[in-house]
Amino acid sequence: MTTSQERIVPTDLRNEMSRSYLEYAMSVIVGRALPDARDGLKPVHRRILYAMHELGLMPDRPFRKCARVVGEVLGKYHPHGDTAVYDALVRMAQDFSMRSPLINGHGNFGSVDNDPPAAMRYTECRLQALSRDALLEDIDSETVDFADNFDGSQQEPTVLPARLPQLLLNGSSGIAVGMATNIPPHNLGELVDGLTALIHNPQIDTTELRRHIPGPDFPTGGQILGRSGIRDAYISGRGSITMRGVAEIETIERRGAPDREAVIITQLPYQVNKAALIEKIADMVNEKRLEGISDIRDESDRDGMRIVIELKRDAYPRVVLNNLYKQTSIQTNFGANMLALVHGDPQLLPLKRFLEVFLDFRVETITRRTLYELRKAEERDHLLQGLLIALANLDAIIALIRHSADTATAKVELIETYALSEQQADAILQMQLRRLTALEAEKIQKEHEDLQAVIADLNDILARRERILEIIETEAQELKAKFGTPRRTEILRDEGEIDETDLIANEKAIVLLTEQGYIKRMPVSTFEAQNRATRGKAGTKMKEDDGIEHFLTCCDHDSVLFFSERGVVYCLKAYQIPTGSRTARGVPIVQMLPIPREEKITSIVSVAEFTDDEYLIMLTRGGYIKKTALSAFANIRANGLIAISLNDGDQLRWVRRAKAEDSIIIGSSYGMAIHFKASHEQLRPLGRATRGVKSMNLRKGDEPIGMDVLPSTVIASLVEADENDIDENEIEEEELTVADQDTEEDTEEDTEESQAGEGPWVLTITTGGYGKRVPVTQFRLQRRAGKGTIATKFKAHSKKDRLTALRVVTEEDELMIVTSRGIIIRQAVNAISPQSRSATGVRVQRLDKDDAIAAVALVPPSGEEEIDEEMGEDLVEEVVEEVSEE
Repeated sequence: MTTSQERIVPTDLRNEMSRSYLEYAMSVIVGRALPDARDGLKPVHRRILYAMHELGLMPDRPFRKCARVVGEVLGKYHPHGDTAVYDALVRMAQDFSMRSPLINGHGNFGSVDNDPPAAMRYTECRLQALSRDALLEDIDSETVDFADNFDGSQQEPTVLPARLPQLLLNGSSGIAVGMATNIPPHNLGELVDGLTALIHNPQIDTTELRRHIPGPDFPTGGQILGRSGIRDAYISGRGSITMRGVAEIETIERRGAPDREAVIITQLPYQVNKAALIEKIADMVNEKRLEGISDIRDESDRDGMRIVIELKRDAYPRVVLNNLYKQTSIQTNFGANMLALVHGDPQLLPLKRFLEVFLDFRVETITRRTLYELRKAEERDHLLQGLLIALANLDAIIALIRHSADTATAKVELIETYALSEQQADAILQMQLRRLTALEAEKIQKEHEDLQAVIADLNDILARRERILEIIETEAQELKAKFGTPRRTEILRDEGEIDETDLIANEKAIVLLTEQGYIKRMPVSTFEAQNRATRGKAGTKMKEDDGIEHFLTCCDHDSVLFFSERGVVYCLKAYQIPTGSRTARGVPIVQMLPIPREEKITSIVSVAEFTDDEYLIMLTRGGYIKKTALSAFANIRANGLIAISLNDGDQLRWVRRAKAEDSIIIGSSYGMAIHFKASHEQLRPLGRATRGVKSMNLRKGDEPIGMDVLPSTVIASLVEADENDIDENEIEEEELTVADQDTEEDTEEDTEESQAGEGPWVLTITTGGYGKRVPVTQFRLQRRAGKGTIATKFKAHSKKDRLTALRVVTEEDELMIVTSRGIIIRQAVNAISPQSRSATGVRVQRLDKDDAIAAVALVPPSGEEEIDEEMGEDLVEEVVEEVSEE
């Protein structure tokens, strides 16, 4: 009795049930239901393929009974029911279940009508060439880990060395405990293109990836309606993809009877049972739930699918077809749930993460294969070096062997005399007499030299990741060339589908970018217009050593082009920039764009439409200017595009949009400005990868501070200066050092001159907070590369004051002015008085101590677009409308 009581272990039932159930759940998740993200296989599929590999069932070998394969799998690797193993084997051979079948089946393996396959004793199988080349090629090169089987008598691979993202290629589905997976199949060629794009640009986003992988490609073809479900699945890992069969309306001619209209279905959505669909349509017709159908029959044969639905004479074919879409599985949804195992943990994976996990695994596989090949090459070369030593001392070694008492003695003497290893000594003792000939000696020397080159190449692969990535890309492209097939599923835009931009109001916005690379977007309505000479509102919260670098106003639907100091342009939609409050710091731009942290964005431009008649004018810090067609930047890769070629030490600083009829005005920090035409005679269009020409003749220490564009309508009122005119710069250059004696900061100067001329004006703002409007008529047109004319003077007590902004404005414009401390003020242009070029201006913003004006931007005109409220009409309303029209 005592012994019996000692065996009892008190256990809390709740804890024991919880622990046991969790262990069971994880066993089902990891060991049965969920695929591995690396090779895309569940354990049963992996064991079937490996067992067939071990049996030698290669594509060029005869078929073997499926029962033989099932028995091998059950006895060695998978101690479960034979039905489960055979069902998994059958599915891998069905071309209507797998986009690229992994097993070549011989016999009855089922049909799209859900007919069961023949028994395993009747069917035969062998591996497809794709399985051999893309899944099992390097399995004997120590590329993957092996583990004990269920009884420890055999070794099985924990993963197969896949060369393609098999999980996306053929998809997967499974139900575990508390979770499920449902991954759609894809096109092999598109997956290789997406993987290649990721290799070339690790920072690529999902939008760019979708250009290479537009969506699933189902083995049964069909159509996908809309891209929103695909986008959701690729971005978040979950999405509902609407699938539709391919149906056409045809006229059927009948002998002795009137012709009839018929709906012909030639393709069905993925995993739809054809026989069950036909039965359901017949039942719905009998129950009067479907009207207008007189007959339905299946005319499918080995050439393809063909379901004929004959219509009554008074039926409207389009109405019947719409009802078929609405009430039957001819149109259905695929609920994508991209769940897979990553290092043994179930994770919901977006498209990019899928490819990243596979790419990391592929890098590891190539590394392990290279290490294996390197070890084998070094071992072989080590033996060859021993043989070369023997050939170099042939007579002495022969004499040593002949005088040795036995093999062991000869081996020891060889090692001691010639400093050989045991392996080299054994190779010498086993060397055949025929290898002593001169020809054989040359072969050994040649093999040694070749192995030295191979070893050097393998070491180079291990030392450079780019070599590994190049191998991955090459092998994937070879598989694409060998096994790639055209896309079967067509992706259509749904009539009621709303684009991403349709869901976002096209409101005016402000984009702020700080010196340390923080970016954010704010509605313009955040800032009300204020009076001149007020302090303004805080526009952003920054670190003490940070400041506003760039400031742009645009509309949310615009494309925002980001130009870096090294002449590379990147692109984002304005609405993709995260919105922040006035006091928010923003997000690092390196999270939005693939730019190095040490690289700076020097100019940002908003573009509503990339037209052919507009250009981008680029100005560098060194004063070089270039004009390039805006259409050249319509398709900017995710990793950027070269916009301008720069000299050593130069930087791209300013970019503006202009037409050939417009003119350009450029300002310098010393208060000078030059005005010249943007015509092809003055500034001819150049390609992207060019440097440009000189824009302005700058004084020592002076540098450009900005440029703006005057519309062609303004140029018509200006008189171009003659080449023989007196250079105004020689007269006015001395005036730059003359101090203005006016001490009243807010006094409007030169009021008489201020009335001269009408808008538009050239607005000048200095770092000290002074500004003015000067009629553009005061800036005569000159030849490019001149010294220019005076644009503004500076206050006598502001020796450090410099010109910081020069913009062309009208009275209807509004300004957004931001300081280096992040203080923003919005004010109307007409609040700043017009003055002459030689005036110092009025105070436009009261600055804190040690603060300065950093940037000036114009508020864009109203650009809101209305969203069509009737875009998502119900299908029933469409049917009624079509009936009424007919």
